[in-house]
Amino acid sequence: MPEAAEPVPLCAASELSDGGRALVFDVLEYGRPVRAFALRFDGRAVAYLNRCVHVPVEMDWQAGEFLDADRRFIVCSIHGAAYEPATGRCAGGPCGRGHLTALRVAEHDGQVYWYPSRDIRPASGT
Repeated sequence: MPEAAEPVPLCAASELSDGGRALVFDVLEYGRPVRAFALRFDGRAVAYLNRCVHVPVEMDWQAGEFLDADRRFIVCSIHGAAYEPATGRCAGGPCGRGHLTALRVAEHDGQVYWYPSRDIRPASGT
């Protein structure tokens, strides 16, 4: 059985305000550099790869800005695909039945941590 990955500190929990700007960070997916983001929605920290299911492009319309004007959905700035922040499930637009790629995050002792997986690892210097 593989050894569990050590958690990577992302930010102080207070840095993620509910429905606010996301923290964008670099990871390696299958050894290739990819951007990821963490945000708070309904009081819970969530994280996903910054890649639309419809077309694999980064989704934020400005650095760290992923939510629509009503702060209800993550929206791809390129084609308008909308995702439920709590689950990453496609909620409308050209993403069909897809899901954003979720990253496991947890909060404790006032800190948000990301847990690498077999396929998604920290980028150098993270």
